[in-house]
Amino acid sequence: MPSPNTFEIKEKILSTIRAKGPSLPVHIAGEIEMSILFTSAFLSELFSEKKLNMSHMRVGSSPIYFNPGQEPQLEKFHQYLKSKEKEAYTILKEKEFLKDNEQDPAIRVALREIRDFAIPFKKNNELIWRYFTVSEINFKEEQLQKNDFESNEVKEPEKEIQTPQKHTKPLQKQPPELNIFEKKEKSKEHIRKKEKSKKKQTGKKTQKKNDKFFNQVKEYLSEKSIEILDIKSFSKNDLILKIKTNEKEQLLVAYNKKRLTEEDIIKANQKAEEANLPYILLSLGEPLKKLQNLIKAVQNLSNIEKIE
Repeated sequence: MPSPNTFEIKEKILSTIRAKGPSLPVHIAGEIEMSILFTSAFLSELFSEKKLNMSHMRVGSSPIYFNPGQEPQLEKFHQYLKSKEKEAYTILKEKEFLKDNEQDPAIRVALREIRDFAIPFKKNNELIWRYFTVSEINFKEEQLQKNDFESNEVKEPEKEIQTPQKHTKPLQKQPPELNIFEKKEKSKEHIRKKEKSKKKQTGKKTQKKNDKFFNQVKEYLSEKSIEILDIKSFSKNDLILKIKTNEKEQLLVAYNKKRLTEEDIIKANQKAEEANLPYILLSLGEPLKKLQNLIKAVQNLSNIEKIE
């Protein structure tokens, strides 16, 4: 039975997510019976093609992939949020809307972290957070009712404003300006977020390099009308594919480097022997001159004999 091609693998991933809902790469890998590494590569490509969405939150180090329209199903993953983020999630889900400047500093930070569930918007120059499944239109109705209630409440205390001792303190308890929070929170939390951001950026750069190499190889094969039958392995250094060209199955070993060495050829040959297939080498540049000469010399060599 022939191995599925790239199109079939992608379609299987999409149908799996349609049936199962938002899923982690490890679960999708199990469904399509592929390694987590190659499944992640295909998921990344589907995300780039805008056929899948990807969550901001991470379960361990993995994002959650889902089809457009499946966003409400992300709720089942809220248990993986960190302690303070989970608290912010619970408050927002219960209240549906939260004024940013009325929250504790830690909750304000957490709301900015749970971007899958907390959607910001501005109303009368105030920053408001809404729960992601609740429409912004609902806020207007609630605010009208709330404003009417507040205006009735204010009228009676205003008559007693003559007693300065009772009302001096409440007047001082006005909510602080939005900028105060940012100044106070730049200590440990700010440093932690900067370090976390650096790690994320490094990981993203590595992933982008890997994706770029993978796509380069795919484009090359597509131009040559070579079909990918299977992905044997994929790392930042090399990519090993089972391919079909001119009705003949072969092993393609692509190296993510400009100069091939003897060790690279030996390693590729070992992989080809394990797969019992002839192999093709691919790299980002020409092999070293002395290596080219060696390959040329070996091509005409029929045997090496030992004199006894």
